[in-house]
Formats: sequence, C-alpha cells, structure tokens
Amino acid sequence: MYAQVVEGSGKGAKATEDMTPEERAFQQKIDSGQKIEPKEWMPDGYRKTLIRQISQHAHSEVVGQLPEGNWITRAPTLERKAILLAKVQDEAGHGLYLYGAAETLGISRDEMYEQLHSGKAKYSSIFNYPTLNWADIGAIGWLVDGAAIMNQVALQRTSYGPYSRAMIRICKEESFHQRQGYDIMMKMCNGTEAQKAMAQDAMNRFWWPALMMFGPPDADSVHSAESMAWKIKINTNDELRQKFVDQTVPQAEYLGLTIPDENLAWNEEKGSYDFTDPDWDEFFQVISGNGPCNADRMRARVRAWDDGEWFRDGLSAYAEKHSAGNTNQGVENV
Repeated sequence: MYAQVVEGSGKGAKATEDMTPEERAFQQKIDSGQKIEPKEWMPDGYRKTLIRQISQHAHSEVVGQLPEGNWITRAPTLERKAILLAKVQDEAGHGLYLYGAAETLGISRDEMYEQLHSGKAKYSSIFNYPTLNWADIGAIGWLVDGAAIMNQVALQRTSYGPYSRAMIRICKEESFHQRQGYDIMMKMCNGTEAQKAMAQDAMNRFWWPALMMFGPPDADSVHSAESMAWKIKINTNDELRQKFVDQTVPQAEYLGLTIPDENLAWNEEKGSYDFTDPDWDEFFQVISGNGPCNADRMRARVRAWDDGEWFRDGLSAYAEKHSAGNTNQGVENV
C-alpha cells in the first residue's frame, strides 16, 4: 500500500455502548455499507485518519514519478519511452485525484504540500530506493504497482465516498501499469543471459521493499483496529502481504526468476506460501528519512515546488482578474 504508517485517533475502536448517539448512528451507517460523504457528520478521529491516509497516498503517487521519470529519456525504444511517459503522467493524475479527495475533508492542498516538504508527512518507503537499470522499471511496474493494486482494489470499498470513487478510476490505470512492468520483465527474461541477469538483480533488490509496502505486521500496527472498524481499511497488512506473495510466486516462476527467500515454501495445510518477513528495522529507518534516496527525493520535490512558484502566481493572478471581470459584468447587468 502507498500509505504504510497511518496514525489513528489514538483512542482505538470504541465499543457500541461507549459511543455517543452521533457516533452510534455513524457506525451503523458504515456497518450497513453506506458511503460517508463530505458534508455529513463524522468523528474527528475518522476525519484526521482519512486526511493522513489519503494525503500519504497522494504524496506517494507524486514522489513515485521520480524513480521512473529518471528513465524516460533512457528507455530502450521509442515505444517504451511513450509507454513510460504515459505511466508517469498517470501517476501525476492519481496524485491530483487523491489531493482533491483529501481537500473535501477540510485540508488545503498547500498545507499537504508543506507537510510533505517539511518531512512531517510520509510517503511510501519503496520510492526511496534507486532505479539502477532498465529492469528496475519492469520490477516497479510488476512488483510495486502489483502490491499497490492488491490494496487499492479493496479500497474501492472504503467507507469514504470521494476516496472510494477516486480508487475506482485509479485501479483501472494501475492495472495497465502492472501489465507493462511484467511485459518488460518478460522481454528481459527471454533475452540474453545478461538481460535475464539484470531482471534477476532487479527482483533481488525490489522484492523485500515490495513486501514492506503493506506496512508493519498486524501485531505492530496499533491503529489498524480503528481503521478497520471505520472501514477506512478493508484488509489487514498481513492479509494483503500474504495475498501478494501467493499471487506473485507463480508469476515469477513463469518468468524463470528466483524469489530471494530461501524459506519460501508452499504450505499445503493453510493453502498459501510461507515466507520470510522483510527487515522491519530497515523499513522504519527508511520511513524515518534514512533510506538510500530520501534526501534526493525531497530535494527534487522542493526544487520543483520552488521553481513552479512563478507559474502558480500567474494562475492566481489570472483567476483573480477573471473573477473581478465577472463581478463587474454582473453589476452592470443589475
């Protein structure tokens, strides 16, 4: 998932008897499968949790353009260049959908940007790893977007209406992203020995960060119960991680790639794979800003924001002038 560490209200899920009448009516609506819309009453904790989760998701879409955008000019063919350009453009659009959904909760886009640039807001840890060769672009599309889809398909059923509707459109585009990534890996695996070795190297480096995308283990995810009760989250971190492994192993076998986990094995009794947990110490280090590319990613985002100030000022000036013109026209017609 692109939102990995989302703090809740800190109060945990309430028992029905401990709820106020407003909270009880709110929970009953969620339990019946109805969507919550922006102008309806909602607990402060629900609003704050959604703002954190949706803004973190939006930041991840925007920052996620950086490792792939680095390869647009170096794509091996014109067709690959056009496909990658379209994919990066899609990610920008996903960020806009999600920022718009978060704004319906009462936070401004400028405030969300400020939180990202100051380091207060998080984004997915996966984007703090470098893309060293073209096979990495395939691994991102296949593994990273595959992990994202695993969670985002479920989020189409999330309880907040604007978030749910944004996810429906995003999932349609993410499925294309995953397919193009797998196609790159297939071409590499069916190419020369050197190309297949590049694909295996990309798998070795991105497998563990991809497993981290679902967030920490359920036992360490202290806010999950509250988010699950409010149906902000539909599945637990461990459920999604298991589903991802079960889906990805046969795909890797088809490619002829080896998943870098010597403990990976099919468990007949539970009907799924046993696998090794990623290094959670590394995960928390990266989330805390100490990953290989954290500083580079933030430097690029802040530079883009600063360099675009003149354009934002121009848009604001035009909007004010246009608004004043409409006001004067209205006065003349009275």
